[in-house]
Amino acid sequence: MVLRRFSWPYGGRSASFCGSFTGWRECPMGLVGAEFQVVFDLPPGVYQYRFLVDGVWRCDETKPCVRDEYGLISNELLVENNANPIVQLEPSSSRGINMDEGTILTTMPPEPSSQNSGVQRAVFRHRVSGILLHNTIYDVVPVSGKIAVLDSEIPVNQAFKIMHDEGLSLVPLWDDNQGTITGMLTASDFVLILRKLQRNIRSLAHEELEMHPVSAWKEAKLQFYGGPDGAAMQRRPLIHVKDSDNLVDVALTIIRNEISSVPIFKSLPDSSGMPLLNLATLPGILKFLCTKLQEQPEGYSFLQNQLVSIPIGTWSPHTGRASNRQLRTSRLSAPLNSCLDSLLEARVSSIPIVDDNGSLRDVYSLSDIMALAKNDVYARIELEQVTVQNALDVQYQVNGRRQCHTCSQTSTLLEVLEQLSIPGVRRLVVIEPSTRFVEGIISLRDIFTFLLG
Repeated sequence: MVLRRFSWPYGGRSASFCGSFTGWRECPMGLVGAEFQVVFDLPPGVYQYRFLVDGVWRCDETKPCVRDEYGLISNELLVENNANPIVQLEPSSSRGINMDEGTILTTMPPEPSSQNSGVQRAVFRHRVSGILLHNTIYDVVPVSGKIAVLDSEIPVNQAFKIMHDEGLSLVPLWDDNQGTITGMLTASDFVLILRKLQRNIRSLAHEELEMHPVSAWKEAKLQFYGGPDGAAMQRRPLIHVKDSDNLVDVALTIIRNEISSVPIFKSLPDSSGMPLLNLATLPGILKFLCTKLQEQPEGYSFLQNQLVSIPIGTWSPHTGRASNRQLRTSRLSAPLNSCLDSLLEARVSSIPIVDDNGSLRDVYSLSDIMALAKNDVYARIELEQVTVQNALDVQYQVNGRRQCHTCSQTSTLLEVLEQLSIPGVRRLVVIEPSTRFVEGIISLRDIFTFLLG
């Protein structure tokens, strides 16, 4: 091991350091005299590093520099031992470098594939984090458009009819007494209402839903679906973000709370108006990210990696790939109730529907339950007797057939990101192309967990 001191002697109010040996994580630098310094104990090898000075990435032009395959310019350091040098660096005095355009001063030899893959991944994540950290959710909000908001006192059945007619799977609730948004009405609420009605947890005739307000249902849900000891659920504060929050914080808020979108409130609330600006969603953030990455085409190298080489997604055991979640599927003949139970228990928004050979036939999502609100279909059926095929037939009659969004293990990360940035696409089913056998799922949550991991 060799002690190495890194310094930034060119001024600035604050400075941080990151390098290939820190996993490209930022490390604070201390001010010693007139320069910022940090010391590391390093084994022999070739390393790259950069400085973050007053929020701007910089390199020391007096030291050897290199442009990597992503187009990033970094300083390069050779820590020698008794063996031959790994790479011959050109003296910094022999060539100059323009910090805006960059000039290749030297190149590194190829590293072992596994190590190279890890370095690629770290550099790519570093770039993604830089984009998301330096932009706020306000940059993603559409300049124009409309957002639906429902009064919390609207009758339950009317609320769900509106959601179906407008193609909404969730909608913010406005409380006129408090003068603010107090909650969200979702497709999951509709599922829970149907289960409560049909299991007769508490008598509530269909006709009463015409007068039963959403606010009363929200309160009743805390009682009906309490803990195993019978205790009522605790109401949690409304999860929201501010328009000044950076995109990393917004994405993590959505992921960690296992929700599909989050209300965006104004940073400076106006007591005379509604605080809600819009809803933040992962597809919106991903589309913004893809646009920014396209502005730097030289950084696309990692995006060309295939899914088979990236630790991301939920996979079937037969693929031999590790998963944090169990891959759930359902059959067309399965009771709709069991399919809904799987969705709620796994806290996922959709489940692949397969035939007896495990080949993909369709995908059933929680939002598909809204089709039962059309003409009060839910009042004329028994969930226990309805199959997934029956529910899909209703979906087709009401909304028409839809495309199943799929990919394969040989799809590139770029292809996956582009598909998932399309509005309404929240996951891709990974299939074997010739048989359509379901091998896994890549969701928006998987993508952002990987990018920000």
